[in-house]
Amino acid sequence: MTYNKEEGAKIIELLGGKDNISSLMHCVTRLRFVLKDESKVDVAALEKLAPTVKGVFKNAGQLHIIIGNDVDKYYVQFVKENGLEELTKAKETLKQEAKKNMNPLERGVSYLADIFIPLLPAIITGGLILGARNVMELEFGGNSLLDIQFWAGVHHFLWLLGEAIFHFLPVGIAWSVATKMGTPPILGIVMGITLVSPQLLNAWALGDVALGLAEPGVWDFGFFTLERVGYQAQVIPAILAAVFMCIIERWLRKKVPSFLYLLVVPFVALVIGVFMAHLIIGPFGRMIGNGVAAAVNFLLGGDIAIFRAIGSAIFGFFYGPLVITGVHQTTMAIEMQMVQAFGGTPIFPLLALSNMAQGSAVLAFVIMTKKQRDLTVPAMLSAYLGVTEPALFGVNLRWKYPMLCAMIGSASGAVVCGLGGVLANGIGLGGIPAFLTVQPRFWPIYFVAMAITIGVSVLLTMMLFKKNKTDEAMSAA
Repeated sequence: MTYNKEEGAKIIELLGGKDNISSLMHCVTRLRFVLKDESKVDVAALEKLAPTVKGVFKNAGQLHIIIGNDVDKYYVQFVKENGLEELTKAKETLKQEAKKNMNPLERGVSYLADIFIPLLPAIITGGLILGARNVMELEFGGNSLLDIQFWAGVHHFLWLLGEAIFHFLPVGIAWSVATKMGTPPILGIVMGITLVSPQLLNAWALGDVALGLAEPGVWDFGFFTLERVGYQAQVIPAILAAVFMCIIERWLRKKVPSFLYLLVVPFVALVIGVFMAHLIIGPFGRMIGNGVAAAVNFLLGGDIAIFRAIGSAIFGFFYGPLVITGVHQTTMAIEMQMVQAFGGTPIFPLLALSNMAQGSAVLAFVIMTKKQRDLTVPAMLSAYLGVTEPALFGVNLRWKYPMLCAMIGSASGAVVCGLGGVLANGIGLGGIPAFLTVQPRFWPIYFVAMAITIGVSVLLTMMLFKKNKTDEAMSAA
């Protein structure tokens, strides 16, 4: 994308001028601004700066302007040509300023997102690895790839990565919490390790304990004992334990003289934090996590097919709007808890269908017109690979009816998933490649759901395209 100096200056003007900008940064596809007075922004005029501007929306106390996959190059020129260097603050500084414009719900969602987004490369990789291992286990005529020594070795080797990512997930979570809260990250790592230490009973064996087939060891303090139970793959216990430890560390840091910090603060914070994690916080967090997972499983993955279908259809219909609000970030914690509790998640296949539906609504535009293809084609491809913002804000919300068509298409495919009880091994790439993360035994029905989602979204959008005279409107835009 070639940067246009006049257009860049126009963006500044429509944002209310340089003096109205507190700070800015960019992410994968967007310029993100924290503004002093959002009422000064002319959103309608910004949206008319197509094809450079592919959409504009407000979320989490920031104004987002969608540029596309070349946003990093555009950002450099935008900052340089408009003299905005002093406003390009560190990411954490920007987030702190943005929080001033957030309500409590947005702050909670932002907090969870800040914890899990740094973990996504590992979590997505883990989902793909589990998918690859399941493919190798598929039998055709009584034979599988595991009958070949090379693939048997690959299968065994990949579990080294899969185990590191999922069984030891609390280590990554605790590190991420510590990093976010300003506590030395190594303390978060140590906290996480104490939740998954080999001397603890593996969390996956708790079912055997209930059946009397296994018994956890204990720490014997003379007047009471504490069970040595692990929290492998557990999300909520790891978050709560790490937050508690970080609160202690931050409080002590203010009270203890700096020259005594290394002797006192880490020791006290870890000893108290780890003890409380195993005494109260961990069991309480496990109870909450299992409760949330059970509730979602009842709605989306229970034993009654019609309930699964209804719950899946509702989720599939509303997931697109959830992305707009940012609330969709909370599903990551629930999904990881469900993988641990039930061996798979019904959520990821549905959200992947929603992404496909958004991309398919844009595909209808690509089919019906050659206008603005520098906007529609990248938006479609991005959605099919799991990033829906260009499609959502650049096309579907802009013309309104494609958004509804995509929601209907997503719900249609979700019904099929619900009836079939489709599960994924974890979180992967949330678009067409999602089938690699779906458990292979569900591939046939998931391919049907994909076809229905794409077909319904494309056909409905094409039907309404002419009725709404969209081709003429795109010419005038």
